[in-house]
Amino acid sequence: MSSYEEMTGKLNLDPRVIARARHAAKQIAAQVQRETEKYTTTAVERTVARLFGIDGVNEDGVPLPNVVVEHIHQHCDLARGAAIWIGAAIAAYSLSPQQVAEQITVGKLKLGKEPRAALSQGEEIATDLARHAATKIAARRQERTALIARLGEGEWPLLYLIVATGNIYEDVTQAKAAARQGADIIAVIRSTAQSLLDYVPYGATTEGYGGTYATQENFRIMRAALDEVGEEIKRYIRLVNYCSGLCMPEIAAMGAMERLDMMLNDAMYGILFRDINMQRTFIDQHFSRMINGFAGIIINTGEDNYLTTADAYEAAHTVLASDLINEQLALSAGLHSEQLGLGHAFELNPDLEDGLLYEIAQAEMTRQIFPDAPLKYMPPTKYMTGNIFKGYLMNHMFNFVGVLTGQGIQLLGVPVEAIHTPFMHDRWLAIDSAKYVFNNARHLRNEIYYRPGGKIEQRAQRVLQQAVDLLEKIEKIGLTKAIEEGTFADIKRRYDGGRGRVGVVEKSKDYFNPFFSLFMVSSEEDR
Repeated sequence: MSSYEEMTGKLNLDPRVIARARHAAKQIAAQVQRETEKYTTTAVERTVARLFGIDGVNEDGVPLPNVVVEHIHQHCDLARGAAIWIGAAIAAYSLSPQQVAEQITVGKLKLGKEPRAALSQGEEIATDLARHAATKIAARRQERTALIARLGEGEWPLLYLIVATGNIYEDVTQAKAAARQGADIIAVIRSTAQSLLDYVPYGATTEGYGGTYATQENFRIMRAALDEVGEEIKRYIRLVNYCSGLCMPEIAAMGAMERLDMMLNDAMYGILFRDINMQRTFIDQHFSRMINGFAGIIINTGEDNYLTTADAYEAAHTVLASDLINEQLALSAGLHSEQLGLGHAFELNPDLEDGLLYEIAQAEMTRQIFPDAPLKYMPPTKYMTGNIFKGYLMNHMFNFVGVLTGQGIQLLGVPVEAIHTPFMHDRWLAIDSAKYVFNNARHLRNEIYYRPGGKIEQRAQRVLQQAVDLLEKIEKIGLTKAIEEGTFADIKRRYDGGRGRVGVVEKSKDYFNPFFSLFMVSSEEDR
């Protein structure tokens, strides 16, 4: 194979066109960062409080991080950041961070009147607290590395299955069963609309609609269960949850502390599908990704959702464009390419002639453009019906494309999709069929070349060019304007609209958050 063929890959994609796409995406991401770096959010500051060790709820069930940040917002100056005020209180009153929170919530302590000397000491104390938190997170990352080295894990693509009973203890039972059946990744689906809560529920939960609440205790319970079954079956099982929504960085921090392995963490999902304010989302996603990067967590992005509202054939280029933007926003936050589970999906209309060829084109193109990313490949959902036999066949074809094109994270389709919450046996069928396809076609990828100028190659080249054209347009008008115009998922959102805008705070000149430099420096050293 010539050097040019090695560069252009199986689909003969022009590396110069890919470079143009990446350049435009990088400029778009830089513009977003310039527009948001002057601001913080209540969620970012609550995350600082959590990382300092503040946890629990008051007698009304309000999480103490919320209590502390709201108190600072009212009585101090949140524009300086929560870290300096917590540090100053520790210096002035010889309290722990948790004691500061507890005394605030019962009315025994009012911040904002600490002497200047305490404020001077506060920065140093906050920095020490941040280093201590980072040390604990780094230890959890090392635990993961050691466990994978000792136990090993499944062959890639890893088999990803969901549990969603609403009760964390029932989730544990189902998760263990799925792991024994062959699942490599367990995702605990979050309770419906939790992303719209501007606080994180506390403790173990046994009720939830459409899923189970994401809480730190639930994370701990499921992590322990998967570690237990992993020792039994001699295979490390990865744990996934969601850090999208109004508490994006807080949940990222909780996941880092409890050794989650993957987090659903998209820069635009909350804006498009949950109508969360753009500014709030872009600020929160940056800090959440800094945490995920430092913790060694793989993020999963949500481009597959675009194809549930837009046509998968016509909108394929928007998925690629969004993947490229998500990539650059993630890299700017300190994540590595190996941590980018960029999303796409097998969502073409099954009645489309040569649809399988177009699905292969999209998946192979995505693999070629992001060679080091694990890639999150989603099964068909939009066109699943009560015909479970046709659905089973569609999932077989999806699994075939996944192994043929070298995807990394394969979310398994379940035969009863769109009918009812899967039973254990439904998940077994999904795992069994995927294992059959993956085993029988394991190395087919190494034997296959695509016909030059054929339908697959032409489709991939056309989608890539459309993505470049779109990215260069967005580079000119800005990402916020593009979202306002409905560029992604055929959904329009206003820059000044959406939930959570009230939680955006302009930083003062002396704003202080010790985690920014701590996490970014560590990520740069890893590179």
